[in-house]
Amino acid sequence: MTSTEQRLAALRGRVAPRRHNARTIAALTGNPGCTRRAVLDSAGIDKQRIAAHVGYPGRFGQSQFAITRGNAFEARVKENGCAELLDLLRQRLGVPIPEASYDDLAGPPATDIVQPAVDGGNAERHARSMELLVRAATDAGPTSTLFDHPMLRLDVAGRPVYLEPDLIALQIGGRFHVVEIKSFAVIDEQADAAKVAAAATQSAVYVLAMRGMLEQAGLDPEIVSHEVVLVCPRDFANQPTAALIDVRKQLSTLRRQLTRMARVDDLLVGLPADLSFDLAAGADGVPTRSPAELAAALSTVDARYAPECLSACELSYFCRYEARTGTAALGRPVRDALGGIDSVETVLALAAGEIEPDDDQVEAALRLRTAARLRAEAFA
Repeated sequence: MTSTEQRLAALRGRVAPRRHNARTIAALTGNPGCTRRAVLDSAGIDKQRIAAHVGYPGRFGQSQFAITRGNAFEARVKENGCAELLDLLRQRLGVPIPEASYDDLAGPPATDIVQPAVDGGNAERHARSMELLVRAATDAGPTSTLFDHPMLRLDVAGRPVYLEPDLIALQIGGRFHVVEIKSFAVIDEQADAAKVAAAATQSAVYVLAMRGMLEQAGLDPEIVSHEVVLVCPRDFANQPTAALIDVRKQLSTLRRQLTRMARVDDLLVGLPADLSFDLAAGADGVPTRSPAELAAALSTVDARYAPECLSACELSYFCRYEARTGTAALGRPVRDALGGIDSVETVLALAAGEIEPDDDQVEAALRLRTAARLRAEAFA
């Protein structure tokens, strides 16, 4: 283990790490300034269990019914060597696919928990996936290739993250297309815009990871298409339909946010040496750490709360409670407009002229006092 890995293991304690997926990376890059999320995700800490233990459980996520339905639909699309999917791709991409080879790269049953001994397996599966992808990219033959459950890798905050997407990568005419299978319905050629946007962002994570793999092998990363194939149930049946989604905007955002994220090594420097988020359970199955101790540990790591976190982070309700007297709870535009003034109490005092602003608060204080005067005149 490197010193960084040892420190992350110490933060995690005696429980196995959880791994990143496309959802967590998309959410992480949506708030790159949040040290708390970056550290906990890098250490593989179960944020959902922490939030529940300290009394602020997250209120979002897929239901078990939705997960079961999604798995059943994915199995339907992939059955018989993806025969039905191939028909959809012939129609949607407009490219003849006379035959296709099918490679299932799945390892043991997928799980969010990664035991330390499994990391080597991830590396081996990644190497195997890269070998097949590179071979397909350099093969001059006409045969198209389907990859089921490839193991991708992406650097996040200076740390390699393994991704096992529930997708298929397809090479047609020298290009790869990411195929994302979702269980939300397309009714009368229309789908929920928020769900489509989330699927596009997750697909962009896979495109970025695949491009990085090919670039590492000395190949042109642009042979991974920016158009992904989204497969969903059509109308109220389980019959699949496909659409092309352009993810160039999402790719640009992901690149920018990943670049902005601080390296985990740098974030760990400022944390207490004895800091731990150990969730090891006792005989009764309840974490032995008291909720108060765990909440205190969370408070030692800076968070960047915004109302949008409520739909993207398991710790958002704890962070909202923590930020209840801060300007962050009013939203990013308000916080940014106040120029870094964190306390609502300070804002009100500056607006009323009760305190003198510091040098970096002068502009914000002037705007606040103007707003307070206009409000008083309006009420008068």
